[in-house]
Amino acid sequence: MELGNFFKLLWKHRLLLIIVPLVTIIISFFLVKNLADKYVSNAQIATGIVDQSRQLLDADPTGSAKEQSIAHEFSNLIEIMKLKTLINQVSYQLILHDLSNDVPFKPESKLFKTMNPRARAHAIEVFTQKFKNKQPLSYYNKDENGLNELLRSMKYDERSLRKDLYINRDEDSDFITVAYESNNPQLSAFVVNVLCSQFIDYYTHTVRKNETDAVNYLSDLLEQKRQILNKKTNELQEYRIKNGILNLDEQSRAIFDQIMVFNDRKQQAEKDVASYNGAIQKLNNKFTPQERGYIEANVSKYNQAVTNTQDQLHILNDRYIRSGFDPKLKAAVDSLSNKLTAQINETSDKYISSPLTSKDELIRQKIGLEVNRDLARYSINAINTSLNELNTRFNKLVPFDATVKTYNYDIDIASKEYLDVLNKYNQTNLQSTFSIKLRQVEPATPDAAEPSKKLLLIILSGVISFAFCVVVLFGIFFFDDTIKEPAELVKRTHLPLLGYSNTVEGTLDLRKLWDVENRDKMRLFKELIRSIRFEVDQELRGEKILGITSLTNAEGKSILAVSLAYSYAMINKKVLLIDGNFSNPAISNTVQPKIYIEDYFKNNPDNYETLSSTTNVMGNHGGDITLLELSDENYIRSKFNELKMKYDIIIIETPPLSELNKSKEWLLFANKIVAVFEADKGIAKWQNNNLQYLRNLNSKFAGWVLNKTNASQNRF
Repeated sequence: MELGNFFKLLWKHRLLLIIVPLVTIIISFFLVKNLADKYVSNAQIATGIVDQSRQLLDADPTGSAKEQSIAHEFSNLIEIMKLKTLINQVSYQLILHDLSNDVPFKPESKLFKTMNPRARAHAIEVFTQKFKNKQPLSYYNKDENGLNELLRSMKYDERSLRKDLYINRDEDSDFITVAYESNNPQLSAFVVNVLCSQFIDYYTHTVRKNETDAVNYLSDLLEQKRQILNKKTNELQEYRIKNGILNLDEQSRAIFDQIMVFNDRKQQAEKDVASYNGAIQKLNNKFTPQERGYIEANVSKYNQAVTNTQDQLHILNDRYIRSGFDPKLKAAVDSLSNKLTAQINETSDKYISSPLTSKDELIRQKIGLEVNRDLARYSINAINTSLNELNTRFNKLVPFDATVKTYNYDIDIASKEYLDVLNKYNQTNLQSTFSIKLRQVEPATPDAAEPSKKLLLIILSGVISFAFCVVVLFGIFFFDDTIKEPAELVKRTHLPLLGYSNTVEGTLDLRKLWDVENRDKMRLFKELIRSIRFEVDQELRGEKILGITSLTNAEGKSILAVSLAYSYAMINKKVLLIDGNFSNPAISNTVQPKIYIEDYFKNNPDNYETLSSTTNVMGNHGGDITLLELSDENYIRSKFNELKMKYDIIIIETPPLSELNKSKEWLLFANKIVAVFEADKGIAKWQNNNLQYLRNLNSKFAGWVLNKTNASQNRF
């Protein structure tokens, strides 16, 4: 489909495109003539979501608020404002105003006028109660359902109010704009102000309740965590008191330090014993066996004073070791050691050695070394005893330490939980103090009427009606698969085209057909027929028999056949027009020929029917008969040969291809075939077989003639 064809369709229906919008504009003018003026009232609510000046105490220090979260918050506020509960509050206030005031916002409805004073008082009571409790009217309660009907009759119900209510955020600002449009400026301002106040009250109450519940919950949770922390702390204190634990770390560190000191002293004592034994052994090697026996016999018998002092030194040294090497006892040990040395020196003055040998100094050294060795040996025993006691005490501290660490771990966890809850409690408590930021910064006031939209509505109605007509015509054009132009016929059938003809009115009279009232149409028709005649001559190339058929009945075969016959007669050609359409002999009925097909082609020896030179039409009697039923093919072909001798051209109108083989029998004898197709008709699926038959004729098929086209169409 070409766009130009669509514009042609629009031009064809130009009157429709003018009249329909014009009528619509006239009707719209009378409809909007008495429309009431519209009044719009606006109010603004500051939310504090974007305004940082109102977020000094609870501002986000990280500045992590994102546009998406801000948009979600505004969307949530707007949806809250659109809740049915809040719209119902506005409805109650409106109806209460009209019930209790002499000047209502709107004209009283029929149901409103039927209410008596008692009914009005009851309605005021119910609406007031519902407003205070923020409750909807029940549809299942007969009384409340009647009040619902009252709201609907006054257009104060939720659905009616929502139609003219507009709630939007002002671009990326901190404000929400609420607007309402009505026929009364006071009504518009009243609706907006009531809705804003009810929204702020509802939101404040809801947020306060949620925050109070959160604070109370955190307070109870904080008290529970405090009790758990105190309980864990008390258990640790009781365990320390019960087991005498002051500071396990300090105690274990002190015992460990003592163990290290004793180990050092033990190593030193063992080293001293080994050194003393070596020194004594060297001294013993300096004496002969006789001297050694003598010395050992006398030295082993110390005097009583040395022995007593030595025992005291052992005891005091043992105390000194057990005390952890107390410096106070160290002085006593040193003093007693000096005393023992003095006593040993005194014993060396005796003659305990051989009178023959002077080795007193060696003997004194040996005795001193033995005393020191004994002291070191006794100190090792004392140190081992102290080490065992210290290890025992240190091992006892291990289970205490594990238990205390368990208590401390539990206390740490309880303390962290307590501090987390405390921080959350403080934060929530602070936010609850400053969380409500909603306030109506600009109340709604009665405003002037909005600019009239009457002219715009009238123009819009005309534009819409015009566009509707165009759309309808486009739909017709888009879904129209009929063939209107010769090029479309060639494209759809893939067969050649001889020409086309326009629509004319007239009879099938050979002479009167070309003489009609509309001279312009007739002149065009003549020119188109002459063009077809020329194309037919080019196709015949000296042949004489032309068959004219169509896909269906009443497509213009007869008009074309008669017109071609007359056109050939105008150029002094001898023309024979044969009406081969037995089922619809239109030419025969009009012309009333002198000779008929049934008589001429019938193979009968008694048939001597001949054509005169003046005969140019051969008709038929009609009926259910075919050409080959009159005679055999050879005989008919011989008769056509006779006709060729007498006439310059023979034009045969055949039945349509839809009548099975009736048309095909005639086409057997035609040299060229022309098919007539009526414009503004489509090609059905069942006609594809007939199209294929025409294609199979190959060069025998001369082409299409598109009939009944628009006279204004361009020639191909």
